[in-house]
Amino acid sequence: MISQPNRQCTVELQALPSRIRQVRRIVSAQLRYWQLDPLIDQAALGVTELLTNVHRHAQPDKMCTVDIRLLLDRLTVSVHDHDPRLPTIREADPLDVCGRGLALIEAVSESWGVRAEGDAGKVIWFTLPAPSGAAPPRHRLYGATTDGPFSPGSPAGGPFTGFRTVTGKREHTAARSAVVG
Repeated sequence: MISQPNRQCTVELQALPSRIRQVRRIVSAQLRYWQLDPLIDQAALGVTELLTNVHRHAQPDKMCTVDIRLLLDRLTVSVHDHDPRLPTIREADPLDVCGRGLALIEAVSESWGVRAEGDAGKVIWFTLPAPSGAAPPRHRLYGATTDGPFSPGSPAGGPFTGFRTVTGKREHTAARSAVVG
C-alpha cells in the first residue's frame, strides 16, 4: 500500500532483492515529487541498507513496512519488521564485504534509532534535514520530529500482493510502469 496524505508514503513488502530495488525507485520518485531531489541519494542508500538487513537477518519472515514522512524540516525514513531482535553496529574490518549498513546510515543521516515494539518486532528509522522551502505549510500543527516515526501501530502484515495507491477516499491499483527511476 502506498499512501500520500500530508507528505507520507508507506510501502508494505517482502524484503526480497527485487522488491528492494522497486522500493528504492519508489522512494526516489516520491522525493522527486515532493521536490526533495537533494535527499534522494541519502534516502535511497539508507532504505536499501535497512531493507537488506531485513532480507538477511529478520525472522520469522521478511515482511516489512517502509514509511517516509516529511514533517516540518525533517524527512524520516523508517522500516518496521516482525523480528524483535535489535540490531547492533559492529566494527567491520577493511576487507569485510558486509556489516557496514548501520554505520553507513549513521554516517549519512542527521539522526537514527531503533524502537522495540515487543512481539510486533521493531522499527529502525533515520532522519535527514529537508532543504528550505520543502516543508509543508506551517498552518498545520505537527508533533516533535526527533523521536523517529510517529505511528507506533503502523500497518504491517498480510502477504505482499502489489502496490496500492490511496489518494483521499478513492483507491486504485498503481501500474508498475507508473514508477519512474
